[in-house]
Amino acid sequence: MAKVRYITDISKITMLPEAEREQLKPITEKFVFRVNDYYLNLIDWNDPDDPIRKLVIPNTGELKEYGRWDASDEDTNYVVPGCQHKYKTTALLIVSEVCGAYCRYCFRKRLFRNDVKEAVTDVSPGLDYIAAHPEINNVLLTGGDSLMLGTPRLRAIIERLRSIPHVKIIRLGSKLPVFNPMRIYEDPDLLELIREHSTPEKRIYVMAHVNHPREITPEAKRGFDALHQAGAIVVNQTPILKGINDNAEVLAELLDKLSWAGVTPYYFFVNRPVAGNSDFVLPLERVYRLVEEAKARTSGLGKRVRLSMSHTSGKIEILAIENGKAYLKYHQSRDGEYGKFMVLDCPPDAAWFDDLPGSEKYWKKPGKKTDKVVSVNELPPVPVKRVKRGRTADAVQRVEVAEPS
Repeated sequence: MAKVRYITDISKITMLPEAEREQLKPITEKFVFRVNDYYLNLIDWNDPDDPIRKLVIPNTGELKEYGRWDASDEDTNYVVPGCQHKYKTTALLIVSEVCGAYCRYCFRKRLFRNDVKEAVTDVSPGLDYIAAHPEINNVLLTGGDSLMLGTPRLRAIIERLRSIPHVKIIRLGSKLPVFNPMRIYEDPDLLELIREHSTPEKRIYVMAHVNHPREITPEAKRGFDALHQAGAIVVNQTPILKGINDNAEVLAELLDKLSWAGVTPYYFFVNRPVAGNSDFVLPLERVYRLVEEAKARTSGLGKRVRLSMSHTSGKIEILAIENGKAYLKYHQSRDGEYGKFMVLDCPPDAAWFDDLPGSEKYWKKPGKKTDKVVSVNELPPVPVKRVKRGRTADAVQRVEVAEPS
């Protein structure tokens, strides 16, 4: 398998002026940096507003006071370490704390702190929990990026899940189809694993994260095709991000190119109010208008996408925003409120469900199900470095050893 080269030191990105690299170093001390040479080659370095650049190169806005590390209170979804169970039929296994690169908008950037350990090496407790709960019929392997696991490790988890009769769907959360598509089409063992365990009765889905049409390169298309040929179903989700894809023509192009490649447009998300994300935030009304304008430019296949907020209480679908009112419903609900319809005032600057007056009447913050998982919102805002074996052991150094085998 061809190996991409991973870079975790911003000072080694020589395409950036030295002064800019120095300016960005303090940001990488709070929010870890990681990228690979394949993805760097997609950047137009002559354009300071290049969207691919903004996806992975730190920005000074990350140090603004904004949001929380865990904006959707995922700490309350853990039933055992490494396993979340928020919605009745779906469980999440946090199997990796590594990605092919680190998106600057990532809603789980807390996983890359050196003082947080939500991903687990031993997923047995989570698998045992899933086996004991027959209402769970689909399981998402996520992180981090599930395809950063070596194929033998991935096989062990998938085979265990396939031994559980009530688990019909296995989902692989991954941005590697665009971060490192070679990991897919140059690994016959991975494709054989999918071929064995994605059947007409029990499918494997790949939940891709394509944010911009320029990520859909010839290599990415080859990766999509390899997944399709192996029997996987590929769908896509992306937040709407200021400065990256906040353009109706760009979003329409994304919907078209995904559909042409056989990738189902699944979700457009509202960017979560996560620490460091202020420069990516758009008002809800602006997001809604962009999505509707994009859908007007695409076919019915592109129009399958839903616009949603992944809130603590559930996935809240935005049906319309008109005349200062937001028309919403629960597309998924932690508390069984699926389908509940809501009409709330929508101030011009509202960017999240909690910004809508009266939204607090529709949900209450849940308590934790286990104390074995750290609540990152209670930790210091800047990760505290620790010394190990005579050297600083921060999150960057910890992940460098976790490449796919």
